[in-house]
Parts: sequence; C-alpha cells; structure tokens
Amino acid sequence: MTVPREALDAALRRIEQSLLTMGGLVEKSLHSAVRSLLEQDLNLARQVVEDDDIIDELEVELERQGLQVIAMFQPVARDLRRIYCILRSIRDLERMGDLASNIAETTIQIGDSPLIKPLIDIPHIAKHIEIMVQACLDSFVHQDAAKAREVLLMDHSVDETYHFLHEELLGFVAEGGDSNRATQAVTLLFVARFLERIGDHATNIAESVVYYLTGERLMHADSDDLEVGSANSPE
Repeated sequence: MTVPREALDAALRRIEQSLLTMGGLVEKSLHSAVRSLLEQDLNLARQVVEDDDIIDELEVELERQGLQVIAMFQPVARDLRRIYCILRSIRDLERMGDLASNIAETTIQIGDSPLIKPLIDIPHIAKHIEIMVQACLDSFVHQDAAKAREVLLMDHSVDETYHFLHEELLGFVAEGGDSNRATQAVTLLFVARFLERIGDHATNIAESVVYYLTGERLMHADSDDLEVGSANSPE
C-alpha cells in the first residue's frame, strides 16, 4: 500500500506536469500573438483566440486537482507552500493566456491597416517577456530560487521599456489631426500594457517559487532586496 508521503508526492508531480504543459501552451500563444501583430496575420490571431479556451479548461481542471490534494492530504509547511505555488502559478498562467488572446484580438481589430510606426519596441518587450516566462517555469522545474530572483530583476527592464513606449504612443494621440492614427496608437498602447502585465504575472510565479523553496515572501520587494544569490530564509 502506498504511504501518504509517496501518494502526496505522486499527486503533486502529476499536477506539476500538467502545469508545465499549460505553461508551454501559454508560451506558444504569446509568441504567436505577437507574431500575428507584427505580420498582421489574422488567421494566426484567430487561432490564438481559439486556443485560449484550452488554457482556460486546463486552469479549471488543475485547480480542481489542487484543491482535492489539499482536502485529501492536508499538507503543511513546505508541502503547503508547494501546492500554494502550484495553484497561484496556474492562475497566473491562465491570465497570461487571456492577455495573449487580447493581443491577438488587437491584431484582428487593426486588420490590414498600415501601421503608424515600425514595431520595434513591442517585439523587444515581447522577447524579454518570453525569456521571463521560460525562466520562471525553469526555476520551478529545477527548484532554483536564484533563477526565480533573476526573473524579478528582469521585470524592471521590461517596465522601463514599456514606459518609454507608452510616452511615445501617447505622443501620437496628442498630435490630433488623423483620428485613425490616434485610434491605432491607443490600440498599440493596450498591446504594450498587455505585454507588461504578462511580465507581471511571470514575476508573480517567480515570487511564488521563491516562497515555495525558501519561505521568503518577495511581494512588492525593492530591487535592492532581489540580489541574485542572496541568503535564503529557512524553511
């Protein structure tokens, strides 16, 4: 007969594997959503919107499984932090999927209209965020708190680029005159905001990983507190 410790570990590993599958779908949706905008590929954008239903269904099922584990095993200490990390990461991944879908919907809204400016900063932000998403998932898989802290530091760079792009696009809106240019500038502002929010959710996952592994809470921490390799809290 399987002892409770082994049964708990097995149940959590199954959920974790499905969580990583969900993460892979989110990474694909993010990449495809940005590509659909850059290439104004409406078919690809529609596919991203459709695929979001799969991510939503996974969230519901994995949360059900996670709550079932809590009810059956009543985990404590590190085990409880582990399931907390899983459940929070599931919610953050689902929101990332929603935001990728929002970007794809923006592509559909713009259609084949000429873009008001070369899209340089948006793919730059998107690339950084893709790295953040991959890194936060890797930090979970490899139980690497230092790597999770790196994600938190990366978010500052994304925020700086976002604020620069935000000001630039607001300039197009302030120019007035051509209402179509102003409308598209506002639309691209939303895209930039969606990307910045995806980065925030990747940061949430990284914070959850640090908490799971060390017991240390880093919510709203200052960059001075995030030095990679800093001492971990005891379990």
